[in-house]
Amino acid sequence: MRVAFFVWEFPPAIVGGLGTYAQYITKEFISLGWDVCVYTLNPGNLKTREVLGGVEIHRPLIVEASNIFPIFVMDDLKRWGKNIKFFNDMFVYNTLSAAKMINNVIKKEKYEYSIISINDWLSSIAGIICKNELKIPVIFHVHSTEWGRSGGKGSAIVGHLESMMAERADGIITVSHTMKKDLTKHGWPESKIHVVWNGVDPERYSPEICKPDDVRKLRKKHKIAPDEKMILFIGRLTWVKGVRNLVQAMPLVLVDYPKTKLVILGKGEEQRDIMELADRLGISKNVKCHFEFVPEKERILYYAASDLCVFPSTYEPFGIVSLEAMSMEKPIVVGAKGVVGFKEQVLATGSEQNGVHVNGEDPADIAWGIKEILKDSSRARWWGRNGRKRVLKYFTWRKAAEQTLEIYQSFISERPN
Repeated sequence: MRVAFFVWEFPPAIVGGLGTYAQYITKEFISLGWDVCVYTLNPGNLKTREVLGGVEIHRPLIVEASNIFPIFVMDDLKRWGKNIKFFNDMFVYNTLSAAKMINNVIKKEKYEYSIISINDWLSSIAGIICKNELKIPVIFHVHSTEWGRSGGKGSAIVGHLESMMAERADGIITVSHTMKKDLTKHGWPESKIHVVWNGVDPERYSPEICKPDDVRKLRKKHKIAPDEKMILFIGRLTWVKGVRNLVQAMPLVLVDYPKTKLVILGKGEEQRDIMELADRLGISKNVKCHFEFVPEKERILYYAASDLCVFPSTYEPFGIVSLEAMSMEKPIVVGAKGVVGFKEQVLATGSEQNGVHVNGEDPADIAWGIKEILKDSSRARWWGRNGRKRVLKYFTWRKAAEQTLEIYQSFISERPN
């Protein structure tokens, strides 16, 4: 069996969760005996075709056509301004990748694909082209939506591409039951939607692999003393992640736990706002910002150095960072109001509890959740151990790949000979 896997980002060009998903899930597909051909963006400095780790990767070189689109497209796209270059790259990547697969790889080289996997709206144009040209089942993987990311104020074009791809796809896979409810609420056909949780690599994300000296050095780098508690936030610094609400929660935390520091790791449009907010609140010494995208090895060390992790998202269809923290045996506070998949990962009650649910829109509730963990260190460690047990039981990439391939196989079996 061979899958054509269209995805906007793929190693070494990883920006966020979508690239992480693509990296690990394709690796597992290969280990389970499937052939994988990835079609992805070429930033201009990568080979147009190569095989890495058993995955065949196609990266057609793109061309510049940004000044052409506003001439013949709707007003929405004209309002993109400088971001029109991003749309150009997406559009050209999609059309060239689909054309290469159909005309060269399939028709000339005689490759046979069992299924076509389209990941997010960023590859939806390629998916629609494939449906127009081929009789191969197309599965649309929905990791988030434009209406969710933007609070209902996003691009009409992106929203249209999402809904058109959903309509044309043979099946839809999304990342949480919460997300499935949101998709059906917006009129997507429930019968087409399947749920497969994302995963994490528990061997890579393991507290056992981090050296105590390296952990101490990282804490010292951020001026966190041995008797202080380190709260960690990792993620894109955008409004849906709730990071400003987290900063606003810190004064309430510091009243009861003055020896506490928040480390923020990530990049995004809220960087300046976060620093200014911490300064206005008079807590700059307790908020340490590291506005960089760090390599995975260093990111794992941050988890190891922390005492708890907080992800107060207000829109998060799944959220891989919580699994990473759980795999590192860290108790976590997560947003659980609205379309947030964290609440399916984190148990907030019972003997298997591994964290706390809060309203990510309410700084006071976030502060309450943090203090619930800080007030009992032995219980916090127990919750952390429970988190790793839960990862091993439900949230490995192998389990995600097995469930995904089972769904793929059902569509392949229904395909007429």
